[in-house]
Amino acid sequence: MADIQKLNCLMCGTGEYTTGWTGSGASKSDKKIGVIGLTLFDLRRLGKVDKLSMVGVNGGKFPAIRKHLQENIAGVYKDLDVSFDAFPEEGKVDPLAYKAAIDKLSKGDAVIIFTPDSTHYDIAIYAIERGLHVLVTKPAVQLLSHHNELVAAAKKHGVVCFVEHHKRFDPVYSDARARAQTLGEFNFFSAWMSQPKSQLETFRAWAGKDSDISYYLSSHHIDIHCWMMQGKAEPTRVVASAATGIATSEPYNCVPQTEDTITLLVDWESLSSSKHRGTAVYTASWTAPLKAGVHSAQHFYYMGEKGDINVDQAHRGYDVTVDETGRAWYNPFYMKYSPSETGHFDGQRGYGYVSIEKFVDAARSVNAGSAKAQDFDAHGLPTIANTVATTAILHAGRMSLDEKRPVFIKTSNGEYSLQ
Repeated sequence: MADIQKLNCLMCGTGEYTTGWTGSGASKSDKKIGVIGLTLFDLRRLGKVDKLSMVGVNGGKFPAIRKHLQENIAGVYKDLDVSFDAFPEEGKVDPLAYKAAIDKLSKGDAVIIFTPDSTHYDIAIYAIERGLHVLVTKPAVQLLSHHNELVAAAKKHGVVCFVEHHKRFDPVYSDARARAQTLGEFNFFSAWMSQPKSQLETFRAWAGKDSDISYYLSSHHIDIHCWMMQGKAEPTRVVASAATGIATSEPYNCVPQTEDTITLLVDWESLSSSKHRGTAVYTASWTAPLKAGVHSAQHFYYMGEKGDINVDQAHRGYDVTVDETGRAWYNPFYMKYSPSETGHFDGQRGYGYVSIEKFVDAARSVNAGSAKAQDFDAHGLPTIANTVATTAILHAGRMSLDEKRPVFIKTSNGEYSLQ
């Protein structure tokens, strides 16, 4: 794609996933230098990306962020330019700074959204309506109605809109999805994903107030299962249950309504056989032990009519023991941070990187006229149109918790609604 115009990108959100900076220093998670910024800096080195900008709420954070990026990225990898335009300017606090940043872009540029869940829709719709391509982190939005509106807007304006469901690019998960297609009718799916209690410190500003752990973490496995079921079965009913008491206690002191662990029980019905129904259980927690050796515990079990699949992506046969910190299991398949032999960034094959590069390539191909945005709906990619069922399940789960009842998912002419 060397002859295709480079893509200008705005990064919305300046936190852990974008920069690795959390406000009090580098993140203590497995993303100490972030994912989005690092990937885009490298894609700029490789000639796919051009001008970069970043927007947050508090412009006062940018000097520390620039210092962090200079020391831990530019100072570690050869030939990485970590420069970017910043919004709002230093000394200003502006929750709507994303509008000024987006207004500086031109039609065909891109916006990558990694902000609190409750802000995704407002930023995404503002960008799409200005002819910009959008990559939004999971969950795409919290309300099914908002998801449907983004699908319609992306179609109307002919722009690429992807949801950053990077687990689709994990080679084990994508291979498991392909193998599941050979196992006949779906019967049972169980998924677990957790992060340590320290995440409650990172996310205290919004945890329990603006979103929950089901939206934030279970969205991974719900999307994988919905991807497996695409064209085979559809969700019909959701019942949610939650555990509480840790997040709201010392030293985390999250708001009183914060749940620790959320489980969704979901009924599925086959699209090809009236007698086949399946059950799925999706559980997520951000109150896992602090020294479990993994940042994200993640595994799922799938049982079909003709066989089953068991995936443990927390322990990949690769562990390291250090005197001071003990034993840890690493995941270089997601982001490989160790430099190449030449001193350059060497993580281009990691599925965290691939997820962003796929979006950049799609946006560039649409800008060049070699593809239409809707073409990607047929490619198994996490487009906004291909991920509606995930939002329907997540929104139904929140409703079930709040209203203490089962919530039914209905489909009519391919459109989902909740009852």
